[in-house]
Amino acid sequence: MNNFDFMPQTAMVLAAGLGKRMRPITDTIPKPMVPVAGKPLLDWGLDHLAEAGVQNAVINVHYLADQIEAHLSKRNGFAFQISDERESLLESGGGIVKALPLLGGDPFFLINSDTFWLDEGEANLVRLARTFDPEAMDILLMLAAHGQATGHGDKSDFTIGQDGRLARYAEGGGAGYIYAGAAIL
Repeated sequence: MNNFDFMPQTAMVLAAGLGKRMRPITDTIPKPMVPVAGKPLLDWGLDHLAEAGVQNAVINVHYLADQIEAHLSKRNGFAFQISDERESLLESGGGIVKALPLLGGDPFFLINSDTFWLDEGEANLVRLARTFDPEAMDILLMLAAHGQATGHGDKSDFTIGQDGRLARYAEGGGAGYIYAGAAIL
């Protein structure tokens, strides 16, 4: 744990994807608006950000963007800015780069709008922020062990070294973890 009193006040929410793996559900509704337990996926992430004290959210849109914008217009508690990718889908990295002028120069949360988690005890985003050291880190990813996740399959994304650094998972390379859809950059 570090000694920093740091909590990002801005978040980038990736909501521009096509949702192809969820068809036919996403033929008429964007993936971030698909309800899970009576709440759109997008709201799961926004609620976690609000609980962590985030004040500003930049949300990229592309596929069926009007539905996402209409939904956001009904939410309170955030200053929302839209990073519009209607002309051209930029993928995750390109979407973040396009949104950088809206995000400012301080570290920010990054969340995928199509993942959600249930906090146990202290909120995961708060724990992530307490662990982030802006002097030593460019990025900190929220990971989950396979036993903590559903719907991800058997594939692992990373292993964690003794120094806490991540390496891409390789068969036989130790315990594997999956990226849980949230980070600080």
